[in-house]
Amino acid sequence: MTHAEWIREEFPAISKSLGFIYTPAEEIGDRHRKLRELMEAEGMEAFLAVQKMDYFYLSGTAQDALLFVPLDGKPLLMVRRELERARMESPIEHVVGLKSLRELPSLVAEHMGKQPRVLGLEMDILPVRDYLRLQSLFPDSKLVDGSKIIRDIRKIKSPFEIHFMRKAGDIGEKVYQEAGKILRQGMTEIEFGGLLEAAAKKLGHEGLLRVRSFNYEAYSWHVLSGSNGGIVSQSDSPMGGLGLSPAFPVGASRRVMQAREPILVDFGICYHGYQADETRMFSIGKMPRKFIVAYQACRDIHDAVLAETRPGADCESIFLRTLELARALGYEDSYLGPPGLQTKFIAHGIGLELNEYPFLAQGQSYPLEEGMTFAVEPKIVFPGEGSVGLENTVVVTQEGCEILTPMDMDIMEV
Repeated sequence: MTHAEWIREEFPAISKSLGFIYTPAEEIGDRHRKLRELMEAEGMEAFLAVQKMDYFYLSGTAQDALLFVPLDGKPLLMVRRELERARMESPIEHVVGLKSLRELPSLVAEHMGKQPRVLGLEMDILPVRDYLRLQSLFPDSKLVDGSKIIRDIRKIKSPFEIHFMRKAGDIGEKVYQEAGKILRQGMTEIEFGGLLEAAAKKLGHEGLLRVRSFNYEAYSWHVLSGSNGGIVSQSDSPMGGLGLSPAFPVGASRRVMQAREPILVDFGICYHGYQADETRMFSIGKMPRKFIVAYQACRDIHDAVLAETRPGADCESIFLRTLELARALGYEDSYLGPPGLQTKFIAHGIGLELNEYPFLAQGQSYPLEEGMTFAVEPKIVFPGEGSVGLENTVVVTQEGCEILTPMDMDIMEV
């Protein structure tokens, strides 16, 4: 039996028995309809998706591929590796092999009947070398930035997508419950994080947190204890942690966790590609009152954001109101980071990637819409001492919002 025969005959039953869920054709079709509406408004004759999570969103497969979506006509999925799996995973009708990028113009012309005059690309993440190569392959086409339209359609989550994010939140709840049983004095941050990751993977966490970015990786084990919680690093977040080395300068370190100090755990879960981001506070014995009071301030800010969350609410206005509340609570200089290093957002969009739309942030003045999902994360940082914070992933509903990360928000003392 060849590999292709095995994939066609055995793979469907095996993958189903192991819990694989494939994106329905109706879901993919609705996404293409929305994409084409925006393509037409921008004057694009076609869109070429080269970024993995974009073509996964539009095709249902993450095999190594390119997805060509004409304004008129059916999409064409061109697969470098692995063709037979892509055909099983994607409901797209036209799926062909792509041995070399040199074949791309002929495949497009054969499928579309011509070369597109205006071709949209994801220029926010497309490497310059790849852009120049595409420019040489389509010399008569105008290449334009289509990254905004793909990010715009991805910002509204369907019930199919929210189901996976809710499942990720349920896994997160179990992981945090397990954390209370695992944590003990004398354990290092990275040891604790590794045990949490093992527990999460047993429950279905896929391990990888994707982010749409250059030179930034995301991962699950942000465990920041005591003074390590007050360290800012390369990531755009209120605190970064020490990390394991200058080559990996963020997150959990080899620091030994001690009694009565704040232990912040920011642990994201990925389930069927969709993520839920969550932060909870732990301590071995009771934390000093300073941190307990600051954590209550984070909860007050968190609750104020959710009270404002509804369709039509302005993202920037919500963020600016949290600055006012932090000032009134006495944390102007420590809210969202130490002075001079404070972040300019209170929430980031989340879904297939950690930094999707919307952003509740400075300069992001646009309305929330039903179906948007974001992670709200008020945090307070005391350099040299520690940090406290809270994070939940929520979905905007018709009347307000729903928390997708249901773990209890009280400080967990062990």
